[in-house]
Amino acid sequence: MLDEVGHWLRRRSWRAADRPLEALLAAKRRTGTTVSVVLPALNEEATVGDIVSVIRRELASPHPGAGSALVDELVVMDSGSTDRTGEVAAAAGATVVHRDEVLPRVPARHGKGEVLWRSLMATRGDIVCFVDADLREFSPDFVTGIVGPLLTEPEVQLVKAMYDRPLRDSPGGGGRVTELVARPLLNLHWPRLAGIVQPLGGEYAARRSLLERLPFPVGYGVELGLLVDALDLVGLDALAQVDVGVRLHRNQDGQALGRMATAIYATAERRIARGPGADGHGGARRDADGLLTGRSGVTPLTQFERGEEGSFVPRSHLVDAEERPPMCTVPEYGRRRVAA
Repeated sequence: MLDEVGHWLRRRSWRAADRPLEALLAAKRRTGTTVSVVLPALNEEATVGDIVSVIRRELASPHPGAGSALVDELVVMDSGSTDRTGEVAAAAGATVVHRDEVLPRVPARHGKGEVLWRSLMATRGDIVCFVDADLREFSPDFVTGIVGPLLTEPEVQLVKAMYDRPLRDSPGGGGRVTELVARPLLNLHWPRLAGIVQPLGGEYAARRSLLERLPFPVGYGVELGLLVDALDLVGLDALAQVDVGVRLHRNQDGQALGRMATAIYATAERRIARGPGADGHGGARRDADGLLTGRSGVTPLTQFERGEEGSFVPRSHLVDAEERPPMCTVPEYGRRRVAA
């Protein structure tokens, strides 16, 4: 392992218990920092309500003796659910925002990264904390752990959660795309990121001032893209990770993981091709109104299933590889910041 990575692991890896809630509330009062929590959700009615309830009860209500709450804003970004996700989230106390309500003049794309990008327009916190909406047995450590260093370490810009990911009988058997795709890519092309335990994990927090300068891949490549671009923009010492325990969630089948891996590989390939020190716009293009709309493109993927007659039948998928430009380049976002 690179000496720099070993040094980073010693300085920028913590446990959630290292920063008790009382210490975070004191740091928040001292700095005047505001915190938004965003849950990207697509058909997660079975789990989203419990997550929202825990955050509302433990973190978004005034803490006894402190008179303030850690979380100022709790938003569920609905990515086009066809179940009761929005209804359940609202009943539990979240503000529910539909993807298509944000920047309506920019046609929405399907994908997790798309709603994360639009969430910057829908929230106002100085720190934005992303939490996947399919987690089970949710602990507030998933929020306090990754928000903590941003409140107490001025140099830190982005914090990833790290955790065990059980799969069936294996305590660490989850994270298959991480081990087979993301980790080899990072070690080969961005070895300074070799110390990140969960590079594809959906639980991470960052300063808005960083997120608004980064391009967002619209699909599953978003986590790798943000991590690589943040390294390029602010450097390794501005990144950190916190151990929050165990992550339990819905595991996808092999073909779904194949489509995820394709999106991640396409995201990495684009960054390899452009090299370090690029402008960070992700190859963005402008529409008729001069709005940067992101880099277009789809990546074809052929997979196979057994047909009714017993033969293998090819199924073609188009994996969306578009990237949204840094939010700071979007005129509506700039006008909102000036108005605030």
